[in-house]
Amino acid sequence: MIDDLDPAGRLLCEVFKSPVRDETYLYVSKREGLERVPAALLKTFGRPQSVLTMLLSQTRRLAREDPVTVLANIRARGFHLQVAPPPPNLLEEFRGAQ
Repeated sequence: MIDDLDPAGRLLCEVFKSPVRDETYLYVSKREGLERVPAALLKTFGRPQSVLTMLLSQTRRLAREDPVTVLANIRARGFHLQVAPPPPNLLEEFRGAQ
C-alpha cells in the first residue's frame, strides 16, 4: 500500500484511458505509475494512454466517480478502474413512454 497522500490528504494522480475500451480509465498514483496494475488487466485494457494528471482529494468533484472511493482503491490496490456506464435499458424507456 502506498502512502503518497500529502498532509492535506491529497494525491498526485495520473489518469490513463484505454485505447480498446470506450470510456474506460485507470487512475493511479503519479509516483507509482502502473507498477501495481495487474498484467491481466493491462492486457485487456490495452496500451494505457495518459490523459490527465491532477491533484486528487476527497472533496474534488469527479464526473463519474466518488473521489473517496478512488483514493481508497489507489491506496489499497495501486489503481482504480473506471468503466463505461451501462447502456440505457431502451425497452424500459419505451414502456415508460407508453
